[in-house]
Amino acid sequence: MNSHDGMFKRLLSAEGQSRSANTVEVFGWLILIEGTIVLLAPHFSASLIGIPLLSEQGANYYRLVGLLVSGLGMLYIASSRLNAEGFVFASMLDRPLVPFAMAILWYHGIIPGPLALIFSIQDFGSFLWTLFTWRA
Repeated sequence: MNSHDGMFKRLLSAEGQSRSANTVEVFGWLILIEGTIVLLAPHFSASLIGIPLLSEQGANYYRLVGLLVSGLGMLYIASSRLNAEGFVFASMLDRPLVPFAMAILWYHGIIPGPLALIFSIQDFGSFLWTLFTWRA
């Protein structure tokens, strides 16, 4: 069995995954599901978080965001299943910045408050979970 086969096996079983990598995987599944819902049902997902009705063009841009978020979720899942501790650490540098970015976007009227709040809580909460697990 070559190294590629071993990687594909780990993608399926997550054998030897650290606890901190597991927290990143859970976060990855969460954003993969969220992104998929946005991609496939933009009007429904927008109504869930209180975004006003989307125009056709707005729905398509929103779908693009869903596609990007889904791709990021896949990256988190694959990296955590491969126990990429460097990626786990790098994710702890990125996720605590999300509340600040969301506050700036909300302040400038680029995104609605409920969306900024949801992303802030989700990213910062998952960061804390990974941090506490990493330190344990």
